[in-house]
Amino acid sequence: MGNWMTTTAALWLVYQLSGNPWHVGLVGFANQIPVLILAPFAGVWVDRLDTLRLVRLTQALSMLQSAALAGLTLAGHMTVPWLVSLCLVQGVINALDWPARQALTYPLAGDPALLENVIVLNSITFNLARLFGPAIAGMIIAATNPGICFAVDALTYLAVLIALAGVKIPPRPARSTAAHPFADLREGVRYALHHPTIRRVLLMVPVIGLAGFAHSILAPVFAGKIYHGDARTFGFLLSATGIGALLAGLSLTLRASPAGLERIVALGATIGGAGLAGMAVAPSFAFALPCFAAAGAGGVLVMASANTLLQATVDHDKRGRVMALFTTGQSMFPLGSLLAGAAASAFGAPATIAVCGAICLTAAGVFYRGTPRTNA
Repeated sequence: MGNWMTTTAALWLVYQLSGNPWHVGLVGFANQIPVLILAPFAGVWVDRLDTLRLVRLTQALSMLQSAALAGLTLAGHMTVPWLVSLCLVQGVINALDWPARQALTYPLAGDPALLENVIVLNSITFNLARLFGPAIAGMIIAATNPGICFAVDALTYLAVLIALAGVKIPPRPARSTAAHPFADLREGVRYALHHPTIRRVLLMVPVIGLAGFAHSILAPVFAGKIYHGDARTFGFLLSATGIGALLAGLSLTLRASPAGLERIVALGATIGGAGLAGMAVAPSFAFALPCFAAAGAGGVLVMASANTLLQATVDHDKRGRVMALFTTGQSMFPLGSLLAGAAASAFGAPATIAVCGAICLTAAGVFYRGTPRTNA
């Protein structure tokens, strides 16, 4: 919830500071472009080092970053360059944190038969936070100051660090060789490209990362400029996204096995693309809410199903590197943010969202055509 409050507050704050959709996109870009560039290299170290210690370190660093956001904002010294810079710092931290947390999933599950439900439960938890975090942030921003959201986020890391201190997992066996990091990276990429299922999933994820989440970045524009609302309107749009994501996650918990997940990936891209297309023509705020929910549902169906497919398929000694490639694919989001912000400045938010919806629908059709019929 703290992370979603910070995300909401940062997007709203930059829009208030400049009024320019380009800067809104730039904040999203800065927050995740380091993941896109650095995550593959971080995956090499995730496969080599104590993953649990890495996660503890990254969470402590994230707490300090949120505290810096709070201090500058509450002191009245926050500017667009400072906000973008601090988002860039968080992106560097995330480049190591996200692959490390993905690699922790399998040992935490313990039983491979529980893997899909563990991933889906994690997605549900994430999207419950997405449901409540933006709405709470919107009310706090309307009543006080975005800096309060950043301060609350910094405090929530204390609970995370206490929880991580209590986690115990069996130590990972030492690797028999210590190749050069670039050799390890090359080996992981070659393995992924030669595995049919892993290759298809890793090609699909960046397309959705690029186009499937533009609604999150442009939500302040829809809330303020198109629907003439305030921070609460913005929070409700993001919460609608969270409701859709939560329902999608709950539907995945009803599945008994990973069979057919490739078709769920295609279905998710279809639902998300349709939601984006609906936003482009939504005549009112009330009509836009279910469209935002559909986009949220589609994103979860794609990413959670893709995650499960990879976790269930990959060899354990290459898990960190393959999941880092998955994280890199997800992190096409910053490029999408930048492009969405620029396109919205030039052509308007509805036209931009319409193009993103068309990309998702096309990707869904291409992915579905390559899905083995035996997975039905």
